[in-house]
Amino acid sequence: MDSAADKLDPGSPENPQSFGKYLLMGMIARGGMAEVYRARSRQSGGRLYAVKCMRAQLAKEARFVEMFVREGKLAVLLSHDNIVRTFEIGRTEGRYFIAMEYIGGKDLTQILRRCQETNARIPLPHACYIAAKMSEGLHHAHTLNDADGKPLQIVNRDVSPSNVRIAWDGQVKLLDFGIAQAMVKFTSEIGVLKGKFSYMSPEQIRGMPVDARTDVFSTGIILHEMLTTEKLFRGDTEFQLMERVRNAEVLPPSKFNRRVPEALDRIVMKALARDVADRYASAAELAQDLHKFLAPYRFDPREMVEHVRSLFRADYDTEMAEISECLRAELPTGEDRDASMVMTATVVEGNVASVQMTGQRPADEQLAKLVSATESSTKSGEPLAMPVPGSGPEVTQPTNPSGPKGLWARLRGRWGKTE
Repeated sequence: MDSAADKLDPGSPENPQSFGKYLLMGMIARGGMAEVYRARSRQSGGRLYAVKCMRAQLAKEARFVEMFVREGKLAVLLSHDNIVRTFEIGRTEGRYFIAMEYIGGKDLTQILRRCQETNARIPLPHACYIAAKMSEGLHHAHTLNDADGKPLQIVNRDVSPSNVRIAWDGQVKLLDFGIAQAMVKFTSEIGVLKGKFSYMSPEQIRGMPVDARTDVFSTGIILHEMLTTEKLFRGDTEFQLMERVRNAEVLPPSKFNRRVPEALDRIVMKALARDVADRYASAAELAQDLHKFLAPYRFDPREMVEHVRSLFRADYDTEMAEISECLRAELPTGEDRDASMVMTATVVEGNVASVQMTGQRPADEQLAKLVSATESSTKSGEPLAMPVPGSGPEVTQPTNPSGPKGLWARLRGRWGKTE
């Protein structure tokens, strides 16, 4: 728990609080590791940012700082219309931060919950469009190269409804690549398991190597849930839930929603194939099939805009009023209190063209070392990002070639069960 002295003044549109070059205008979210604020900057006053600040208490421990910086390091490399844009990471006034684009709207978890509460469904074309846009964003991450043209092999590994943002203007944005990994040297003996069990792939549960197809499977789970308004994998215990994911015994969505045609059943079931070889080879292939399926519907994304707003009419009106207040607010005059040390990246045609560091001070030596370490990791094939505490369960299987492989196998062994 942060002390009173460690707490950051969240500010408000009427009383913006300086934070380096940013002006905070209210807190919008709080998590175990960070707090997120609406903000503007004097340098680009017309843009609204979401500034994610690491909690001061955690910043005293190097391991948490490393996790936070690695999250930002990966996020700043991803530049795509269907991924929330991260502009920079850095340290200012003794606090580590990540500055992102602000996206007003709701995440898929909230939308699915509202549909359940109102006994409604996400319309079929909307669900397919959302899944297609998710797939396009994932494909960008999966195929991103470093400055030398070498694939970074990024795998999200935490594709879940809470990490899919549907903006009020209809944009579909993936959030939080904070537990994503570059999988170049990932082996079944290492078997690192992260994310949310209900949205994992069978190979991820088993602690086996994962690639882009694990994100395809997770996208398939979400598409199935959007079409049926029911969670695909359930369990009374985590072990039972993991066993069901491992077995991946899936019924077509048409069994729960008669409006789902056979052609869409085939797409969903291919994305949810238990064996990776039977799945879509890439997220781009899944997106392509979904767009082909959508073509006869003549779907206009504006239809989804009105649908989402109608589900959350009061919330929409409130957030629009708050955003308007922030954008109308008069920015204080004067210079920034503290020039931030920041890291930004330039991506050109799928390659990371350059990474720039600016405003470095002696006190920022730790951050500079961490950024340098992530640069080395990129070139050597080591993971680019570490998990963020609170973003999902994390179990690490130590290297043990003689023992059972995979978390599921180890738990069965622990409880006296055998294959």
